[in-house]
Amino acid sequence: MDRKTFLQTASVAAGGIIVSDMIGCKPSQKISAMNEHLTNWAGNLTYSTGSVYYPKTIEEVQEVVKKCNNLRALGSRHSFNTIADSTANQLSSQNLNKIISLDKNANTVTIESGTRYGDFAPYLDENGYALANLASLPHITVAGACATGTHGSGINNGNLSTSVAAIEFVNAKGEVVTLSKKKDGDKFYGAVVHLGTIGIITKVTLDIIPTFKMKQVVYLDMSMSELKNNFNDLESMGYSVSLFTDWKNKNINEVWIKSRVDNSLTTIATELYGAKPADKNMHPIASESAENVTDQMGIPGPWYERMPHFKMGFKPSAGKELQTEYFVPIEHAYDAIMAVEKLNEKITPHLFITEIRTIHADEFWMSPCYKQTSAAIHFTWKQETDAVMNLLPLIEEQLSPFNAKPHWAKLFTMQPKVLQSRYEKLADFKLLVEEFDSKGKFRNAFVEKNLYS
Repeated sequence: MDRKTFLQTASVAAGGIIVSDMIGCKPSQKISAMNEHLTNWAGNLTYSTGSVYYPKTIEEVQEVVKKCNNLRALGSRHSFNTIADSTANQLSSQNLNKIISLDKNANTVTIESGTRYGDFAPYLDENGYALANLASLPHITVAGACATGTHGSGINNGNLSTSVAAIEFVNAKGEVVTLSKKKDGDKFYGAVVHLGTIGIITKVTLDIIPTFKMKQVVYLDMSMSELKNNFNDLESMGYSVSLFTDWKNKNINEVWIKSRVDNSLTTIATELYGAKPADKNMHPIASESAENVTDQMGIPGPWYERMPHFKMGFKPSAGKELQTEYFVPIEHAYDAIMAVEKLNEKITPHLFITEIRTIHADEFWMSPCYKQTSAAIHFTWKQETDAVMNLLPLIEEQLSPFNAKPHWAKLFTMQPKVLQSRYEKLADFKLLVEEFDSKGKFRNAFVEKNLYS
């Protein structure tokens, strides 16, 4: 969450293109792998393979898929664990970044899989449209966010996958497959949050809605005790609501409320469950500069300039952090928060900030919010890997009574047997994966451990 969060997107190495003889791929004269070991955004992970492909067309994607025995997709690399890792080959979607079409009759937009939300949100707004939800960071790719069940915030807003109307992907045989919400029913809901296992996503079609303006107001210092009887009411006070805490003194440091508005300014309440409105823009970490956060103070602006926490225009700077997130049923939100609070003295020395938010239930089989409106407790850690990895089992133990599920692309230590038991559609999902990838071409150690062990 902090502006030091990001590692600049790595550019393609300056050296010449070479023919790959890496494990699991046959050479080709049309498209070859770059010999480079990439890192994720935060820099805490260097990927295991140096064989990375950068296709520019769907035909090139098909070629790579056909010649590789093992392959994993890379998006914006905003994963903190090894979900996108490979010891053989990776395919980057960074050159698949075009807006394909805007269908004003169907109210949809189709983009290539490497397109980032910040790349096309202004285009939608200029044409009178908006997306129903955005993540706090606009720098992530649509395909990667949807594949891992990534989300924004809002008690009535589903995760980012709930805007998906159709996906196009290349399966393990190199065939182009299209699945849509309208025509493919259960298979569609099984495939959208796919964890990289069904193939290489090439296009995503998203439902869009009429454009709108938003405002956001930040309140400071609310006692956690106020959440006991008011959590749902508080989370319903805006289109999107986020609570930030450093777990000191049983205090919510900041409450961010984002609301839809007309073009006029509206009055800011002088008090909110004991919290007072901020008199300036605030960073989620109060000590940090608010230069790159989206405008607050109740000033209306376009949806895409208020719904994320951070401005789309600024370039992510190099920084170090780790992230973890757990989802619990919303009815257990307060108890889960207070269970974590018991570890406050262990957590705070290693933490930048925690964000607490809500996500509406959805129908995607492998989503942490499948049929469950959830509260998410998100930790942005200092990059102190050993300390954090030792803390996670303690946090998971505290959250165990609430059947917490971890974010697929962030750090967790939950045992596979426990994790698998919390996904009632896992057996159906495995059958779906078998249909598109019978030999496990798109699996890696992360998938084998967490889904199949």
